[in-house]
This record gives sequence, C-alpha cells and structure tokens, in this order.
Amino acid sequence: MTGSRPARAGEGDLAYAYRPSLLGAPWEFVLRDETLDWTAGRKSGRVALRAITRLRLSFRPIAMQSQRFLLEIWAVGAPKLEIGSSSWKSMVEQERLDQGYTAFVAELHRRLAQSGGIARFEQGSDPLRYWPGLVVFAALALALAALCVRSLQAHAWSGAAFVAAFLLFFLWQAGNYFRRNRPGRYRANALPAELMPRL
Repeated sequence: MTGSRPARAGEGDLAYAYRPSLLGAPWEFVLRDETLDWTAGRKSGRVALRAITRLRLSFRPIAMQSQRFLLEIWAVGAPKLEIGSSSWKSMVEQERLDQGYTAFVAELHRRLAQSGGIARFEQGSDPLRYWPGLVVFAALALALAALCVRSLQAHAWSGAAFVAAFLLFFLWQAGNYFRRNRPGRYRANALPAELMPRL
C-alpha cells in the first residue's frame, strides 16, 4: 500500500534511515509487529509482513564504500524496497551504518519468521547476471595472466610488474564480489555472514 505517510516509530518499533544517493531523499523505515512502513521523500507506504514474498541480501560495494550491503524486498502491492548499509553524507563521503543495518535486518527476519508468511530468502546476485559475469571475470583474469607471462618472456620487467599488480588488485576486488554474491538461499534464522557487516 502506498500514498499515506506512516506514523512515527512507537514503543516496540524499530526505525532505520539512510540516504541512497547524494541528491535524493532519505529512505526511512519503521518495523512494527505486523507491518513495515517506509517513506522516501513524498512517497510512503505500509507493507504487511505477511505480504512480503521475497528478500535478497547482497554485497554491493561502490567507489567510496567498499563494505556496502543491500537488502531488497518484494511484496504484494508495493514497489521494490531497498535498504542499504551505508548513507551519503557529502559529495566525497559515505557513512557506514553497520550496527543499525544489522539490527534492523536481523529483527525484520525474526518478525517475518513469526508472521507465518511465505517469504523466500535469497542471497547473492541474480543468477542471470551472476553466471555470465563470472565467465567474463574468469576470461579477463586469464587474459591478464597471459599478458603478464608474455611480458616476462619479452623481458619487459616493469610492464610485467604493472600487469601483475593490476591482476592482483582485480582478483582481490572482483573475486571478493563474486565470492560473496554467489546465488543461493538462506533461512530467516541464519543470515549469511558474508552478506552482513562485520561488527
């Protein structure tokens, strides 16, 4: 349901807010016993926990925040909701909200389990994007390794060192992304540690 502005958090409710973009409005969420209320600028709504059909936890780093996590929520009669673990503070700074994000996500899952709903819990990236991306990642890694070997054979030491350094950085960054975001399922009472902030 959308349109009416939800009330503020009361006793027993849990609130969380973050700014997903520098110029956009902040997203505000209030978790109640049976509903999840949300507000984004002039838009707002209330989603019954039993109406939530799917959730997805993923690792979504960006340039200025390498430890960023995301929860996506799909529910009947509501737009897709996204809850991020970091928030824009300025043009050059993002604030990590690890403790608040972890507490909110864990409590949402606990209340969903109690609601008796039909939610499906997914982890990682969409398989239709993950597997082609993994193939491209492996191909690029092999190409860079081959280029490094060719540079060594040609005694181009500085070129080989540069390519090797880039390859290691590429394997570390992209490899970590694909390792954490392998598609799968999880249980509401067992959140995947690799897709949650480390407190």
